[in-house]
Amino acid sequence: MQTTVIPGFPRSTTDAPRYAEAQLSHLRRQIPPLYALLAVNAAALAFTHRHLAPALLTLQVPAVLIAACLARMLVWALPTKRPVAGPVDAVARLRRITPLALAMAVSFVTWALVLDRYGGPYEHGHVAIFISITVLGCVFCLGYLPRAALMVCTSVIGIFLAYNLWKGTEVLIAVAFNVALVTAVILKVLRDSFDGFLQLQASQEALQSERTAAERLNDENARLARTDALTQLPNRRLFMAELEQRLAQADAIERVSVGLLDLDGFKPINDTYGHGQGDRLLTALGERLRAVASDRVMVARLGGDEFGVIVRGDAYAAAAEGERLCDLLRQPVVLGEVTVAVGCSAGFATFPDAGRSAHELFDRADFALYHAKANQRGGCVIFSPRLEQLVRGEQALEAALQSAPLEQEFSVVFQPVFDTATLEIVGVEALARWESPTLGKVAPDQFFPVAERLGITRPLTLALFGKVLAAGAELPRSMRISFNLSPVDLVDRTTIDLMLERLEESAVDPRRLVFELTENALVTDLTAAVEAMHRLKAIGIRLALDDFGTGYSSLSSLHQMPFDILKVDRSFAARLSDHVGRRLVAAIRGVGRSLSMRCVMEGIETETQLIEARLSGFELAQGYHLSRPMTLEDLTQMVRARQAAA
Repeated sequence: MQTTVIPGFPRSTTDAPRYAEAQLSHLRRQIPPLYALLAVNAAALAFTHRHLAPALLTLQVPAVLIAACLARMLVWALPTKRPVAGPVDAVARLRRITPLALAMAVSFVTWALVLDRYGGPYEHGHVAIFISITVLGCVFCLGYLPRAALMVCTSVIGIFLAYNLWKGTEVLIAVAFNVALVTAVILKVLRDSFDGFLQLQASQEALQSERTAAERLNDENARLARTDALTQLPNRRLFMAELEQRLAQADAIERVSVGLLDLDGFKPINDTYGHGQGDRLLTALGERLRAVASDRVMVARLGGDEFGVIVRGDAYAAAAEGERLCDLLRQPVVLGEVTVAVGCSAGFATFPDAGRSAHELFDRADFALYHAKANQRGGCVIFSPRLEQLVRGEQALEAALQSAPLEQEFSVVFQPVFDTATLEIVGVEALARWESPTLGKVAPDQFFPVAERLGITRPLTLALFGKVLAAGAELPRSMRISFNLSPVDLVDRTTIDLMLERLEESAVDPRRLVFELTENALVTDLTAAVEAMHRLKAIGIRLALDDFGTGYSSLSSLHQMPFDILKVDRSFAARLSDHVGRRLVAAIRGVGRSLSMRCVMEGIETETQLIEARLSGFELAQGYHLSRPMTLEDLTQMVRARQAAA
C-alpha cells in the first residue's frame, strides 16, 4: 500500500494525511502574520537605504516583493471560496506552500544581500538584522509545516553564511554562525512542538472516535430500550411515549384509537410444544405485524402474548383495523414440522370519547379486551360507558368471590319437587345462594361462571355440598335431595373423590342423592364425564339431566348416558297452553319413557300448566306455583305441617 506523505512531515509518519486538514487550518492563522512581517521589515530596510542605493533596489524591487506579500496575505486571511475537500485536497495545498515559501525566501535574501553593497557599517548591520530576525519570524510562522521552515532556514542562512564567508568580515561571519546556531535550536524546538501537535491530533481523533462509538452505543441502547428483543416491535415504553405524543398533538376533532390484542390459545401451544416454539411463534407473528405497521397504525408488543395498537381514526376505523390484525394473527404458522394457529381478541378505546389521557384510554381498551375474551372471544369490542359498568361489575364480582369466606357467605335453599297426582313432596332441589357484604345478593348464574373462570369451583362445590349433607340429616329419609354439579366438577377426579369422602363421613344414604348435570357437561369431556357418572351410580347416586331441550343433547348421546331422570326446561312449561307445545312436550315425555327415565317438568307457574303437565304424562313437577325455594327451617316446618295434616 502506498503511503501519502504530507510535505513537512517525516516520511515515517504514515498517519500524517489524517491531520492535513488540521495542519492547514493552523497555518491559515499563522501565514498572514508571516507576510506582514516580511512586508514591514522589507519596507524598513528599503527606507534606510533610500539615499544610498539605486531606486531599483529601494523602490521598485521592494514594491514588487511587498505587493506579493500583501497579495498572499489576503489570500490566506480572507475566507476561501473553495473549501478544503478532504485530506487529499489538504495535502495538495500543503505541497504548494513549500516551493512558494522557498522562492519568496530566496528572493528576499538575494535582494537584501544586493542592497548590502551600499552604505556603511550601520546599513550592513541592518541587513544582517533583517535577514536573521526575518528568518526567525518566518520559522515560527511555519511551525505547522516543518519541512517548509527547514528549507527556508537552510536556504536563507546558507546563502547568508556563504556571502559573509566570501566577504571575509569576521564580525558578520560570527553573526551568521550565531544566527545559524539559534535557528537550528529553534528548528529543534519547533520539531518537538510539531510532534506534540501530531500527538494532540491523534489523541483528539481517538477521543472523537471513542465519543462517536459511545454515541453509537447510546443510540443502540436507546433503540434496544424501546424495542422488544423477541419480535423487534416497539415495546411498552415506546408505545406509551408515542401514545402520549399523539394525544398531545391531537385536537378536539381528531380521533385517536388505542387497542389491545391478546392471543387466544397461546398457552396450550407453549405447554405442548415448549417455550422455544412459543417464542418462534411470537417472532413470526411480530414479523407480520411489522409488515403492516405504518404512520397511521403503530403496533407494539406489550408483554407475553399481548400487543398494543395506535390507530389514527375513529372507533369504526379502529374496529376495521382490529379485525384485519386479528385475521392476520389467526393465519397458521409453520414451526419446523409443526403447523400451529392461535385466535385473537381485541379491545379498543377512542380519544376523546373514551378518555383524554393515555392511561385512561389504555385502561378502557383493557376493559374492552376483557369483555371480548369473556363474552366475544375472537371478536373486536369497542369501549362504551355501559361496557365499563359491566366490566367493573364483573371485576368487582371476581374480587369479592376470590376473597369471600365460602362457609359464611354461601348458603343453600331448597325447592320441593312434587308428585303431580298426589301433590306430595317427593324430593327437593338444593339451590346455591350468595349474599356478599359488598355486592349484596348475587344470582348463581352470575357467580358460577366467574368461579369457573377463576378456577375456584372445587372449594365452592365442596362447601355447598357439605351444607346439603348437613341438611339431609334433618330431612325425612324418604325425601331425595338433588344437587347441581357443574361440568368442571364432573370431569375433575379430585373433586369427585373429595365429595365421596364427605358423603361417606356423613349419615346420608347415597341412594337419597340426585346429581343434576347440565347438557354442557356432555360436551366438555365426554369420556371423563361418562366415567365419573358410572362411578357415582355404582354407589347408588341417581343422575338427572337438567334443562333438557336447550343444549346439545341428541338421542344417541342420551342413550349413552346413564341418566335416571330427565328434567325438561322451564321454557316448555309456557308452551303447554298451545296445541303444538303440548305435542312437543308429550314427545319429550315419550323419549324419556322409552329410555326408562322419570321426567320432571320445571317452571310450573299456573294451575293450568300443572294440569297439562299431568295430562302429558309427567309424574313429577316443580315451579313457583307449587313452591318457591325456601330455607331448611321453612322446609322442615312445611314438611311437618303436611305430615300433621295427613
